[in-house]
Amino acid sequence: MSEKAWGGRFSEKTAQSVELFTSSIAFDKRLYAYDIMGSIAHCRMLAKVGIITRREADAIVNGLEKIRQDIDEGRFEYSHRLEDIHMHIEDRLTRDIGDVARKLHTARSRNDQIALDVRLYLRDHVRRIIAGMGDLRKAVVYVAEKHLNVILPGYTHMQRAQPVLLAHHFMAYYEMFTRDTGRFADSLRRINVMPLGSAALAGTTFPIDRAYTAEILEFPEVSRNSMDSVSDRDFVLEFLSAASIAMVHFSRLSEELILWSGREFGFVELPDAFTTGSSIMPQKKNPDVCELVRGKTGRVFGSLTALLTLMKSLPMTYNRDMQEDKEPLFDAVDTLSACIDIYAEMIPRIAVNKEAMFAAAMKGYLNATDLADYLAARGVPFRTAHHIAGAAVAFALEGRRELDELSLSELKGFSPVIEQDIFDALTPGRMIDRRISYGGTATENVKKAIEQAARELANEETH
Repeated sequence: MSEKAWGGRFSEKTAQSVELFTSSIAFDKRLYAYDIMGSIAHCRMLAKVGIITRREADAIVNGLEKIRQDIDEGRFEYSHRLEDIHMHIEDRLTRDIGDVARKLHTARSRNDQIALDVRLYLRDHVRRIIAGMGDLRKAVVYVAEKHLNVILPGYTHMQRAQPVLLAHHFMAYYEMFTRDTGRFADSLRRINVMPLGSAALAGTTFPIDRAYTAEILEFPEVSRNSMDSVSDRDFVLEFLSAASIAMVHFSRLSEELILWSGREFGFVELPDAFTTGSSIMPQKKNPDVCELVRGKTGRVFGSLTALLTLMKSLPMTYNRDMQEDKEPLFDAVDTLSACIDIYAEMIPRIAVNKEAMFAAAMKGYLNATDLADYLAARGVPFRTAHHIAGAAVAFALEGRRELDELSLSELKGFSPVIEQDIFDALTPGRMIDRRISYGGTATENVKKAIEQAARELANEETH
């Protein structure tokens, strides 16, 4: 006869190899606090509707609190024989308080229990991630404000294109991380749904009060379909999708910091505390943190792919395949959280080489568009102006000069509308400050963007 809690219909013990193969306690034990929280709420509800007595409920709750304390303090023993965190807690509770513990599982199943645990876990960690993203965005705004007047080349196709403010460049990442924050916040709406009381898949015959359980656990909504409740992992997929997009942004920033910190660019120097050396080359200063963040992006992508693959062909409702959802989820949460924390710490300490940035912005014909704009503003059709500016660049290339190094007479040879004021128009500072369109890199625009970001962050902290 099986000794399992579910073993009534089995005539022999579970093979030890099967116990090891099916055990999830090695990773789902991190859900213990959420499992106990859900069990206490369920117990209180059972007492409220009269399924168990108040005295029984008090005994169960006190027992669960003692177990939580023992796990917190490292005095709890785990065994593959008990499969998962639910059975560990139930077994220990039964040994501690006797048969009254067996009443706790009335009107629920491990199917809706684990759905609840994962939602509680993810709700908690998404809130922490949102808070961490706030710290990261503050760090980005700090760097932008500190380096408001620093000019560097903006790039398209990894070729120098037009000069921009470094602050504008960093504020682009503020926008990315703000969208990420919005996605995580929006995902909370679908995470924050209470599934307990759906039982195995069909609901229960007991007169439970699911709304009361939801109230205890601070869920604003109760799941509406018992079959969907136990089989839904959309909220995990949605989180992993948002996490993957966030890691795309981390990876892009990492790539730029890696390039910018190399001697070929020399735009920034990463702090010594966030870099490493070489075991053989004494001169090396390697951007290992940035490289690891870039590499860890693949881990989070892998978690999303694993969950999509896991769920894509599962019939209704719960299937044991879904045990495999937790390790990718836990790993993605840990990975993303670590990347947020270390970048929030590192970014304010990056040293900016404004001279190298400005020197790069002065080379490579970054003012060619401004020459075309100058002509167009004086009545030359833009396509014609574009052609004229291109011809001027070709002429300057032959002489290995920049456009602003040509003489006025040479420039007038391309168009008679060009006057002395062209040289002012072709300086990086003027090129930047004339880009006044909303969202452009003009200094006043960027100042307003930084101020708006500061207000947004302050408002988020308040709420």
